Amino acid sequence: MASRGTTETSKLKQNLEEQLDRLMQQLQDLEECREELDADEYEETKKETLEQLSEINDSLKKIMSGDMTLVDELSGMQLAIQAAISQAFKTPEVIRMFAKKQPRQLRTRLAEMDRDLIVGKLGRDLYTQQKVEILTALRKLGEKLTADDEMFLSANAGTALSQFERVSTDLGSGDKVFALASFEVEKAK
Repeated sequence: MASRGTTETSKLKQNLEEQLDRLMQQLQDLEECREELDADEYEETKKETLEQLSEINDSLKKIMSGDMTLVDELSGMQLAIQAAISQAFKTPEVIRMFAKKQPRQLRTRLAEMDRDLIVGKLGRDLYTQQKVEILTALRKLGEKLTADDEMFLSANAGTALSQFERVSTDLGSGDKVFALASFEVEKAK
């Protein structure tokens, strides 16, 4: 559902409008054929048609005012997480390991980065960015961080990672976050 329900909402609106037209025509036909029906049949049919019209009119009003849509809360949360993931994590390798729940590989990558920084193979800015991403991913995976890692994270975490932390915490289930991270990995390929 790449449209997040917008296409479906439009189609629903169109269907309701068509149904409204059909019911209006049904009322007109009912009036034209009034003499051919007995009184009870006419009143019952008219009553049912008017009830249906009222229901459809209420639904149309809700859709048009924005109170009813097929873009549900879960899709909204999913979009928020995708935005947070794409802003928070710039390194596809970290996203992949996070999505696959691989804390050991993340720690190995962190150790390699520490070594690369010492030998001058990795710049300080890139090191800081990737270390923050890895530490955030480890925290989200439920891994215990050292006091030094916590201090590093609090000193260097930007607003994007804070937003990711907040959005993913609001969701409750880590599986949703992992599924979206996996989606981001696939999309990046």
